[in-house]
Amino acid sequence: MSTPVDVVQICQDLIRIDTSNYGDEPGPGEREAAEYVAAFLSDLGLEPVIREAEPGRASVTCRWEGTDPEREALVVHGHLDVVPAFAEDWSVDPFAAEIIDGMIYGRGAVDMKNMDAMILATVAQMIGAGVKPPRDIVLAFFADEEHGGARGAKWMVENHPDDFRGATEAISEVGGFSATINGRRAYLIQTAEKGIQWLRLIAHGKQGHGSLVHRDNAVAHLADALSRIAAHPWPLDITPTAEHLLRGVAELEGIDYEPTPEVVDRLVSGLGAMAPMIEASVRNTSNPTMLDAGYKTNVVPDTATGFVDTRFLHGQQAEVLRTIEELAGTHVKVEPYITERSLEVPFDTPLVDRMIAALGAEDPGAPVLPYSLMGGTDNKHLATLGITGYGFAPLQLPPDLDFPSLFHGIDERIPVDSLHFGVRVLERFLTDC
Repeated sequence: MSTPVDVVQICQDLIRIDTSNYGDEPGPGEREAAEYVAAFLSDLGLEPVIREAEPGRASVTCRWEGTDPEREALVVHGHLDVVPAFAEDWSVDPFAAEIIDGMIYGRGAVDMKNMDAMILATVAQMIGAGVKPPRDIVLAFFADEEHGGARGAKWMVENHPDDFRGATEAISEVGGFSATINGRRAYLIQTAEKGIQWLRLIAHGKQGHGSLVHRDNAVAHLADALSRIAAHPWPLDITPTAEHLLRGVAELEGIDYEPTPEVVDRLVSGLGAMAPMIEASVRNTSNPTMLDAGYKTNVVPDTATGFVDTRFLHGQQAEVLRTIEELAGTHVKVEPYITERSLEVPFDTPLVDRMIAALGAEDPGAPVLPYSLMGGTDNKHLATLGITGYGFAPLQLPPDLDFPSLFHGIDERIPVDSLHFGVRVLERFLTDC
């Protein structure tokens, strides 16, 4: 292996750049982080390009030439934005990147400035050692992933597809990390992700004085609709990726696999901290998230608006939308807000074999299984260019760390040792990809 580059310092530098994404509301933007990444890559002799969808909403792409330019390229990507964090909720400054008990604390430490830092450190180490990847690598650092990518990966794919010319595969976040199953460490590679269907619900009623009797109340209509949606029991639905994972867990648990609710519940619970993520990957989900109605306590408004976050399994977008419309009822109109596709890609491929080999070299004998992400990544947008995306941001995690809860969580943090492990695995992988 080549001389280590300080991945911890890079991660701290990135966390200290506030790239909070407030959705449709203005925020600081990603430009400063994009300039940091571009300067880092330029110092390595590469030629990065910064592209802005809007002022401040900047992404970076860079082609790193491999030894065989005739081979199809691989995209290695991350996103530079983070969800907001409020200092009063945290035990530390969320943008100070303090190291406490071997952990880097800060917004983006998990999602996903850790991987951004690992990518940069790995590229620097390989270039410093004079090692080229076997094929061209497109390095990409996107804006706006946390709000659907319209100012980031989606915009890049629509406006600058040539940046990804010749690429057929990609790796990014939320995969390659370890989980403890029946006392044994295993690694989960993300080979599927649910579709995103954010919906706006608009309820209509009759406006009037708050002291009168109102049987056509928009707020009540909306509240009833959201209550029904929140309480809806989505049935168990096992996709091919989920079945592959559950069979692997059953083998590690020493039990027979059956696709029954009882067996699936037992297998999911055996995944420990990962259980909530996997529970959400074996069914569709719907959660009310925001409300807006009225302007004065004694005025019944004629409209009320709410938002619902639905995540659908592969191929079930239309079915989920129909169900939400039925649950909403006749007084509530359902409108699409943000919609992005679902993905399900093969596990049995040469690229995944190389991921498994790289993990196995650093953690011999550890099983590697596929899983389906309950959320989404920028791989959705690259898929429109025919690029097959995987979640592979390798991390060896302590068995007692509740890793899934740290995504968008208070006191988000990542172990320093996990970053070093990730760089070692990524270097092995990119040397042989």
